[in-house]
Amino acid sequence: MSETTITSPTIPEAGSVVMYSTTWCGYCRRLKTQLDSAGIGYTEINIEEVPGTAEYVQAVNGGNQTVPTLVFPDGTSATNPSLADVKARLTV
Repeated sequence: MSETTITSPTIPEAGSVVMYSTTWCGYCRRLKTQLDSAGIGYTEINIEEVPGTAEYVQAVNGGNQTVPTLVFPDGTSATNPSLADVKARLTV
């Protein structure tokens, strides 16, 4: 899992995350299901449909368009985090 503090185009409200994803990403679908089950709010942004978002994901992932990339209320991001990691980052 990687982490960075490059400014996201969208910063989530406290207790929620922004998830950059694609429609075909199995890891994204799995994490969305886990977030739903845990009652964690998220805003999903498809990097193939929203201009500028693929470039953001690429910037925070060393030049790779790796999804899911999550942004937390403090502005940090994480790539393909586990549900436990998401919960821990939201409770800090």
